[in-house]
Amino acid sequence: MACFLVPAAEAIVVTAAYIAAKKSEQKIQAPKLADGNKFAEEDVKITWSKRLSWLLGLLWGGVLLLAFEHFWHGEVVPFPPFLTAMASPEDTAEMLSEMSTVGVSMAITVTAVWGVICGVAEAKVKQIRKSLKKSVA
Repeated sequence: MACFLVPAAEAIVVTAAYIAAKKSEQKIQAPKLADGNKFAEEDVKITWSKRLSWLLGLLWGGVLLLAFEHFWHGEVVPFPPFLTAMASPEDTAEMLSEMSTVGVSMAITVTAVWGVICGVAEAKVKQIRKSLKKSVA
């Protein structure tokens, strides 16, 4: 019914964190770019904003697909109350129960998958750093 709202809320929070991280990284990178040192060896890394952008893609993609699926089945409508489960108190209680079980488990699963993706990416970056050090030496 409304399970997609939990990952949507997480996506909104992550979007705010992404914007803050991106601004912070731009402030840090500005002096380095002014020096003309664009491609230093120690710059082989995955920035926090890049990692958050991966999570945003996973979250917003899933939210959009689920919202479309719920719209297709008539559970989400383009007029108030927007969620058909909010028509009666019994349906609302069922909707909240679904959000707290299915919605939360979806959000946790997506975040866990993102963590695995970040771990694999970090391992690859370490491998690249080692090969760069060997080629320089």
